[in-house]
Amino acid sequence: MRRIDGRTLRGPRTLRADVVIVGSGPAGAAAAREAARRGADVVVVEAGRFFEPADFPAPAFDAMALLYRDLSASVVVGPAPMPYVQGRMVGGSSPINGAICWRLPRDVHAAWVAADAALADALPWATLERVTDDLEARLGVAPTDPAIAGPKNQLMARGAEALGLAHRPIRRNVVGCEGLGRCLQGCPKGRKASVDVTLLADAEAAGARILSSVEITAVDVVRGRATGVRGRADGGGAVTVTAERVVLAASAVQTPALLMLSGLRQGPVGRNFQCHPGVSMAGRFPDPVRMWEGATQGHEVTGLRGEGLKFETLGFGPAILAARLPGAGRDLAARVSDLAHHLDWGVAVKAEARGRVRVWRGRPVVTFRPTRHDVARFRRGLRVLGEMMLAAGADHVLPGVRGGPTRTDRLADLEALERDGPRSARAFTAAITHMFGTCAMASDPRRGVVRPDFRHHAVDGLYVADSSVFPTNTGVNPQIPIMALATLCARRALGLPPDTP
Repeated sequence: MRRIDGRTLRGPRTLRADVVIVGSGPAGAAAAREAARRGADVVVVEAGRFFEPADFPAPAFDAMALLYRDLSASVVVGPAPMPYVQGRMVGGSSPINGAICWRLPRDVHAAWVAADAALADALPWATLERVTDDLEARLGVAPTDPAIAGPKNQLMARGAEALGLAHRPIRRNVVGCEGLGRCLQGCPKGRKASVDVTLLADAEAAGARILSSVEITAVDVVRGRATGVRGRADGGGAVTVTAERVVLAASAVQTPALLMLSGLRQGPVGRNFQCHPGVSMAGRFPDPVRMWEGATQGHEVTGLRGEGLKFETLGFGPAILAARLPGAGRDLAARVSDLAHHLDWGVAVKAEARGRVRVWRGRPVVTFRPTRHDVARFRRGLRVLGEMMLAAGADHVLPGVRGGPTRTDRLADLEALERDGPRSARAFTAAITHMFGTCAMASDPRRGVVRPDFRHHAVDGLYVADSSVFPTNTGVNPQIPIMALATLCARRALGLPPDTP
């Protein structure tokens, strides 16, 4: 059996493998594909279950309850609590993200190497580029088709062009997208080339076994070497997987938590938490835009990436958009009745703040405090969002900042928001989607949890493949770089050099 459903495991179960991988998202799937195709006996363990396209609910809140970890209600703790989003299903967050694909930027790679010269040989740029080429071909990555972009994406292009900002259709891992606007709930037509139906399917075809609905709670270590993992199936049975090599790919939150729960606290585990907090702005247009239709996230503005700002269209259901609008009673009812004319765009901020993941009562707790420079980027990003909307023809915009204007059609108000707006992160409605750094890669064990070859500094046979090994955040959507580094991690776990053909 290549697939084992943990909901059916009521008694103890033991499996053996050459490599056990914890997590089936972009990192776990890429590592499994590489290891299995090179002949290793692979078992992938995932806390969530398999879903078919027909299982994905249309209402956004139903999807959150079914497909997201903690009902999409995980929150970083700090002066400005922010939700962070993680999938809990086979494929991780890949089936329910916006399908945005970016290659690892060369300047980010250069900064990593400048900070730790050993990373030049560990992560050869030419090798990363070749691996990325292969991944993009497998995932069908291509710019958003204008035929399914829809008004919300076309309007961002118009606004960016008017402001003289570099912009482009978003490159997405979709095949035959129909522009249903359902990416964040899971595509009901199966048009997204998410890792569960691509990389993980390749791993299965090469012999990998997928153990779903099993939460791993400990890494077993004997005399300084990892020997496997233990956990509990949703059906109640205890599960053990013994293996010569253990690869953790459970996310920048869950992986450090699992290490700490296993008593593996060496190095800065859980520290160096970095992310991309995002803020958004709504706007009202004279013609209907129906932001819940068309490519979910189909256009982006890249012209201010050097400032740590990347702008994206957003796409979610009417219920979430309605919750984004201000007002109450008749005022809110009037806006809801006019919902088709509203849209919401966001800006992801390459934050300089560093937080921490800890474990409390067996669960991860993330603390994070944006710096004053991060908050300044919030204000700057919102000003530019508003200016783009007005330039694209919006009647007015709704900044959504406590202490700022509720609505405006004046550029002077947006300039004042950037210049004189709130200095506290609490005034802004922000959310986090990309997380990094909590098991950072470094040649110095005082600065990193894993070595440049992805191997744990203190435990042999234990590797980390996900974005927790990234030395910094990237400023761009990381799913393709995660897959590329995870592919190299699998090679190193098998004793192969990173540039192995």
